[in-house]
Amino acid sequence: MTQPLSDLTAQLLDLARKAGADQADAIAVEGTSVSIDVRAGALEQAERSEGVDIGLRVLIGQRQANVSSSDTKPDTLRQMVERAIAMAKEAPEDPYAGLADVAQLAKSTDNSEKLLTKLSGF
Repeated sequence: MTQPLSDLTAQLLDLARKAGADQADAIAVEGTSVSIDVRAGALEQAERSEGVDIGLRVLIGQRQANVSSSDTKPDTLRQMVERAIAMAKEAPEDPYAGLADVAQLAKSTDNSEKLLTKLSGF
């Protein structure tokens, strides 16, 4: 992972604002997985994988759309925003769509260093 999760979410929100979203929230999650197989007391196989997942929700009026990716390249971030904006414009209006009030947000999680969510009402 070459870029902090907070930078990825900030970029997504900035791009969404510039593309015309009224509100947006973004999430970035970094994960590591380890798998070890042992047979008859001997190591048979060991695997390790790492990855980052990013997601974006945009709201235009009472219309919303969500997109996600595991590719964090700048071009992918731009494509995600373009798709989310286009999808939101076509989505039906939802009178209950919107960002949570700041008072309703969790202040910390067990994975606070691995999980970062940003909300922006622009």
